[in-house]
Amino acid sequence: MKKLLFLVILISSTTVLLAQNEAKTLFRLPETSIQTLEGKPFETKDMQNDGKPILLTFWATWCKPCMREHDAINEMYGEWVEETGLKVYAISIDDARSTKRVMPTVNGKGWEFEVLLDPNGDLKRLMNVNIPPHVFVLNGNKEVVWQHVGYLDGDELKYIEVVEKLLAGEPIE
Repeated sequence: MKKLLFLVILISSTTVLLAQNEAKTLFRLPETSIQTLEGKPFETKDMQNDGKPILLTFWATWCKPCMREHDAINEMYGEWVEETGLKVYAISIDDARSTKRVMPTVNGKGWEFEVLLDPNGDLKRLMNVNIPPHVFVLNGNKEVVWQHVGYLDGDELKYIEVVEKLLAGEPIE
């Protein structure tokens, strides 16, 4: 009887723990094809960071808050990489008319993180991005654990706080 009671408690505890872990993820990074800045195909399944967190930010050249956000991220990026191993992918959602402004913007700003293009809006639609900037934090399994829409000065501190909580195994709200 004691063994049966122990087994029931063990199964119940395991189920609760698994349910908590599942609740932390919102959805898995969709697989689709986007482009590099050079116009070459890039599969989202190839986004890698050796099991460490990834920050995806959707932006456009016409979006002034996006520019301020990326400048702020770029200012902290080296420190973030050193402390957390975070990798940032900035996904431009500029359309065919404005895509030609992406490369000069990136070069002019000197952003050190990787910038990709989603000219057809495929990834944008799959991730339900309506208004840039839209930021997602992914865990090491490429599962979205947190997202944020818009940008106010200082929001980049929220992003790294989420990454640090993720790495520490703390709950993310």
